[in-house]
Amino acid sequence: MKKIILIGGGGHCKSVIDVIEQEKKYKIYGIVDKPKFLGAKILGYKVIGSDLDLDFLAKKYKNAIITVGQIKSPLVRIKLFNLANKAGFKFPSIISPRAYVSKHSSIGIGTIIMHNVVVNANVSIGYNCIINTKSLIEHDCEISNHCHISTNATINGSVKIRSKCFIGSNATVRDGITIKENNFVKAHSLVK
Repeated sequence: MKKIILIGGGGHCKSVIDVIEQEKKYKIYGIVDKPKFLGAKILGYKVIGSDLDLDFLAKKYKNAIITVGQIKSPLVRIKLFNLANKAGFKFPSIISPRAYVSKHSSIGIGTIIMHNVVVNANVSIGYNCIINTKSLIEHDCEISNHCHISTNATINGSVKIRSKCFIGSNATVRDGITIKENNFVKAHSLVK
């Protein structure tokens, strides 16, 4: 298995650990978090550095994924993605073996598809996205970079979601809608 490090040690990190362990393509070699957490363990994995160590760590570990969550703002995820990219990390897409992703769809680098997600045909998902547990992305959708589609969200056919958007838990986006960049859709919303 290829080595990977996780950048961010909060709650989302724990969910990503579970997906990576089940996918069995990558071996987690450590977590990058704030300096005050150095040496701490998260689900058995040690915090091995902070974002100040990314240049050094990129020489030893080629693969990384951003494991900071995204609710109010995508800025922390974007900053960390850019820092890790500049350091030379590669960003695989991580797909839960319990998700369905159509072979006719594309998933960008550094994007994670969590458990029980359905991504149907002719969907395009950008880089550094979170497609969270039990969300549904229907046919012909375009999801741009740095987006978070939250738990149980339903994105109906031919929807376009521009970059840096958050779609809340149990939200439903009606078919054919375009959601402009940097938009925040509250949980349980109906976008029509």
